[in-house]
Amino acid sequence: MALGARVAETPKRNDEGEASVASRLAGPFTRFRHFLHEVRAELKQVNWPTFATVRSTTVVVIVTVFVFGLFLFVVDSAVSRVVQEVLTRFRQ
Repeated sequence: MALGARVAETPKRNDEGEASVASRLAGPFTRFRHFLHEVRAELKQVNWPTFATVRSTTVVVIVTVFVFGLFLFVVDSAVSRVVQEVLTRFRQ
């Protein structure tokens, strides 16, 4: 819970100790509204990246995926050739 956060009040109770219908319905809505208020406050504190930062990191990710894909293709091709060579030698 955030510092200074308010806790929802307990529902009002009648003489028999049961919560009234209005207070039971208001409780979840009040808590949900408070939750949305806290979410909005937290989102205001986020340090959002600039478009240039997003673009540059996207380029880095795409290049890295391409390089690793190429590396795995070369390794897979080499292992495939070795396995094929071993299998042809054992057939003879």
